[in-house]
Amino acid sequence: MRILLAEDDPQLGDGLMVGLRQAGHAVDWVKDGQAADLALQSEPFDLLVLDLGLPRLEGLEVLRRLRARGQALPVLILTARDATGDKIAGLDAGADDYLVKPIDLDELAARVRALARRAAGSAQPVLQLGDLRIDPAARAVSLADTPVELSVREFSLLQLLAENAGRVMTRAQLEASLYGWHDEPDSNALEVHIHHLRRKLGAERIRTLRGVGYMMPKP
Repeated sequence: MRILLAEDDPQLGDGLMVGLRQAGHAVDWVKDGQAADLALQSEPFDLLVLDLGLPRLEGLEVLRRLRARGQALPVLILTARDATGDKIAGLDAGADDYLVKPIDLDELAARVRALARRAAGSAQPVLQLGDLRIDPAARAVSLADTPVELSVREFSLLQLLAENAGRVMTRAQLEASLYGWHDEPDSNALEVHIHHLRRKLGAERIRTLRGVGYMMPKP
């Protein structure tokens, strides 16, 4: 999942970025509201983690502009404002969740997973495709009850394909979710990850539609 983090506190922002990346997400970090608004207009993100007290443009205005453009990506407000009125204003402006600082990184990761499930239209915390089981919380994969070791990037790619099983994902869509601004993947990095997944899970798990993209068939 590719996340835009809008947070002006350098120390907190750095900690959040590291924590979210360790959870397997691609994270781009901006430190003011105008930069967040511009990024949301020009780049495809899967989720926005938004502070309200941003310089140059308030977080609530960033959220209002996002929803006014019809963008439906999940938004998690992360702020020190704990008044009930602030929570109501944030949720009514279109936020999907509201978390008050200071925060626990494990809780943040769990809320991100919950928002990702909701966005994917799934209520189940574990993805099950035939004998393939994917547990995002534990970042664990098993095939016919046998554990399968995957790298962080391989797991993220497999989860993305599984969440969209039966749907063709283009190279651009996959790369947009897997890599942030500061990632510099090799030109064939995606193909290498696909190759490794096929070797570990079976070649039939991921189909190539030449000139179009990749698809994981539904069982």
